Amino acid sequence: MTKHKLGFIGLGAMGMPMARHLMKAGHELHVWARSPSKIAPLIDDGAHLHHSAREVAQACETVLLCVYDAAAVDEVVFGDDGVAAGSAAGKLLIDHSTTHPQKSRDMAQRLRGETGMGWVDAPVSGGAKGAQAGALIIMAGGDEADAARARDITAPYARQFTHMGPVGSGQASKVCNQIIIGATVAVWAEALNFAHAFGVNAGALPDCLAGGWADSAVAQDHARRMARLDPDTVGAGLMQKDMDAALDMARRTDAPMPVTAQVAELYRLVAARTGESGQASLIRLYTDEPFAAE
Repeated sequence: MTKHKLGFIGLGAMGMPMARHLMKAGHELHVWARSPSKIAPLIDDGAHLHHSAREVAQACETVLLCVYDAAAVDEVVFGDDGVAAGSAAGKLLIDHSTTHPQKSRDMAQRLRGETGMGWVDAPVSGGAKGAQAGALIIMAGGDEADAARARDITAPYARQFTHMGPVGSGQASKVCNQIIIGATVAVWAEALNFAHAFGVNAGALPDCLAGGWADSAVAQDHARRMARLDPDTVGAGLMQKDMDAALDMARRTDAPMPVTAQVAELYRLVAARTGESGQASLIRLYTDEPFAAE
């Protein structure tokens, strides 16, 4: 594997383990964070700390991002002392954030037009556990040559990398991923409640269905935590962001999404009735008692 000088911005629950995998693979890592104290262990292990995103882009041939949403990406790239200020033709930005597909495409076109820097939108699936295990699923959009570079660079933490088409295609694929997960989480809440209401040991349902056609990562992870009313789940607010992006793309493309529209309304109902943000609150639409396995 070719060794690279890489920049990484967005060193949270996902970004930190991804960055560590890059360092273990022998890449030279350059980082910037608004709160440098939070990434002190990474600096202690040899990462180079910079004072701005611009400095990171100037020092590296490739910059990777893993931030919250399109607004955060826009700020890091085009804000004062952002990546764009330090970019140049031949350099590459790999965006692991989950953002709106059209906004991602627009930002990529702007960056290339203003600086010549390439862009690969490369959202991931697998969560923090997948990042820690180096087993993330990456869905990518961009030019073929840029995607090939991104595939090589992200190999230390990706179990699978699929080039889905031009810029924006990775984010569109992630929208599909979130549509399926959002609906599956919602229907698991209904199934757990029905089982409990009929006197079934609802908390054991993920074990009961394991290996069958109803099994999934959602069943074995989210459903178990939902049954325990575990607050440490992906927030409904985060899922709502993704559902809203899906519905906006449905309008832009004339693609019918009646199921997604219903799921989005359910998440809004959760927030209105419970005031909670975790997926466990979907269960609280039905009960305040956990469905722990006996």
